[in-house]
Amino acid sequence: MSHPFNLDPENKYSYSEWEFNRGDQTIGKYAPKYTSDDILLNKDVLDCGCGGGGKSAYYAKHGARSVTGIDINAKDVESATEFAALKSVSDKTNFIVGNACDMPFPESSFDTVIMNDFFEHVNNPLLALRESMRVLRAGGRLFINFPPYHHPWGAHLSDAINIPWVHLFFSEKHLISAYSVLVREYSDSDYRINLRTGGSSDRLDYINHMSIKKARGIVKDSGFEPEYYKKLPLKKALAPLSIFESFTGTVVYVFNKREK
Repeated sequence: MSHPFNLDPENKYSYSEWEFNRGDQTIGKYAPKYTSDDILLNKDVLDCGCGGGGKSAYYAKHGARSVTGIDINAKDVESATEFAALKSVSDKTNFIVGNACDMPFPESSFDTVIMNDFFEHVNNPLLALRESMRVLRAGGRLFINFPPYHHPWGAHLSDAINIPWVHLFFSEKHLISAYSVLVREYSDSDYRINLRTGGSSDRLDYINHMSIKKARGIVKDSGFEPEYYKKLPLKKALAPLSIFESFTGTVVYVFNKREK
């Protein structure tokens, strides 16, 4: 399938729909330790970095009592709100523009917090982790999954540069230069370039270079002990190679906010 950024805008299969249809895969990353009911059923859920709202709508459709999506991108929040209406879950969802490092929610607001493909983007992942634990209710869980930086497409440029591990061989300045030329064929090229670079000509502002080692350091500094940790291989056949970050598809963490 084409990269979700490259879906035909005239096609009803939107980026949000793509997210929605990957909901099973998102929840499946925590199996067999946690079921969908463990994560969603009758839970007030916070979706950090909700994007186009596809995952949020999926959570609402699969048992969540309520779903709140937060994203720093106003365009995504607008799309998420529209998509929730399309999926008839507006009564169970709410979307806000906000920073996950400083969220406008009181303590103990949610039963479940989900960071799906978010931890590798947020500017201050340590603050985001602490904020997520703050807004969790006692006994609630934070679910994190992310592709590590040395993943084949860790640069998040595959909508135009679909070459595995390209970011390990070229400087970010060179990648930005090539990407800027290659995306000019798309009507939203300026938006894509700004999203990836934040206006920089030599740094990919869209990612925080979240390696497995970096994530472990952040978790240690947070003072929170993970209840569950797992590395998922790129493919089952490559499982023996997942001891190396370059062949790790997804890193999974789950934290439980213990009763005091």
